[in-house]
Amino acid sequence: MARPGAACPPPARRVMVAARALLFWALVYSYCGVCACIAGLRLLWSIGRRPGETFRWVVRENPPACLNDPSLGTHCYVRIKDSGLRFHYVAAGERGKPLMLLLHGFPEFWYSWRHQLREFKSEYRVVALDLRGYGETDAPSHKENYKLDCLITDIKDILESLGYNKCVLIGHDWGGMIAWLVAICYPEMVTKLIVVNFPHPSVFTEYILRHPSQLIKSGYYFFFQMPWFPEFMFTLNDFKVLKSLFTSHATGIGRKGCRLTAEDIEAYLYVFSQPGALTGPINHYRNIFSCLPLQHHEVIMPTLLLWGERDAFMEVEMAEITRIYVKNHFRLTILSEASHWLQQDQPDIVNKLIWTFLKEETTRKRE
Repeated sequence: MARPGAACPPPARRVMVAARALLFWALVYSYCGVCACIAGLRLLWSIGRRPGETFRWVVRENPPACLNDPSLGTHCYVRIKDSGLRFHYVAAGERGKPLMLLLHGFPEFWYSWRHQLREFKSEYRVVALDLRGYGETDAPSHKENYKLDCLITDIKDILESLGYNKCVLIGHDWGGMIAWLVAICYPEMVTKLIVVNFPHPSVFTEYILRHPSQLIKSGYYFFFQMPWFPEFMFTLNDFKVLKSLFTSHATGIGRKGCRLTAEDIEAYLYVFSQPGALTGPINHYRNIFSCLPLQHHEVIMPTLLLWGERDAFMEVEMAEITRIYVKNHFRLTILSEASHWLQQDQPDIVNKLIWTFLKEETTRKRE
C-alpha cells in the first residue's frame, strides 16, 4: 500500500486526471442542458403570449448618427499579416502619443468606450477596437478560431501593426479577460493595466467552482456552448434580450447611472442585428472551458481594477481576491451604485479614477 503523500503511479494518475476531466465536462454539459431547457421554456411562454411579436426582427440598414460622430474619432482598419484578418477600430488623439488600447466586453463593441475616447485623446492615442468577430472586424466561421490564444495574439499583432511596442491596456468584461491574459503573456507590451468588472482569470475559475451563486450568474457561459440556439434566442422580440441587458432593473444601468439613450440602444441593435453578427461574439465563449485554468498567473505591471458593486453577472468578492496575483502596485476601487456596464454607467467617475491612477504611477516612477 502506498504511504500517505506518496506520488501516485503513472497509470493511477492518468485515471484520476481522466476521471476529473470526465466530471468537469459532465458538469459543463449538464448545466448547459439546464440553461437550454430554461431558455426553451421562456421561448414557449413568449410564443403562447405574443406569437406575432416573438419572431419580429426589424431590418436595420443604416447606422444611427452616433456611430459616425466625429468627436469620437476616426474609423480605421488594419489587416493582420499572419491571420489575414481585418480589424476595425476607432482612434482619437494624435498619432505618436502614447497608446491607450480599449477592449470591449459582450455584448458590446467599440462604442462602449465613447466616453473614454473623448476624455483621454488629449494625452493619448486612444484606440477602441472591435474584437475578432465583432462589428466591422472580420469574423472567422469556425469556433476554433476564437480560442484564447488567438485572441491574445490578435492584441499583440494589432499593437505592432499600429506602430507601437507598448500601451496602456484597458479591458471591460470579456475584454477584461483578454487584457489580463495579454498582461500575463506579454508583460513587456503593457505599461499599465486597467480592468473593469472582471477578476483575474484564475480567481474566476477557482471561485466559480466553489460558489454556486456565481455559477448561476455565469450560466450564459454554459448556454453559449450550444450551436445556433443562443443566437436565435437573442433575435426574439426584435432583440429584446439585448435591450434588457442594458435597461432592465436586474441587469441594466441603475437610476443613478448615465443611462443609454434611445440612439445608444439603436447603435447596439444596428450592430448585432446584422446577419450572422452574433455568432462571432458567442464563439468567444465556446472555447473557454478548453483554455482554462491558466498555467501562468502573475501580473507584474501596475494594475487598476474598477468594479461596479451592483454587477448582476460578477460577484464583488472576486475583486479583492484578485490582489494576490498582482506583483506590483494594485489599486481596487468599488463603486457602490454602479452596474456591470461601469464605464458607460459612471463615465465621469471612471475617467477621473483612471486619470488619477495614470498620473500617480507616472509620478511614482519618476521619483
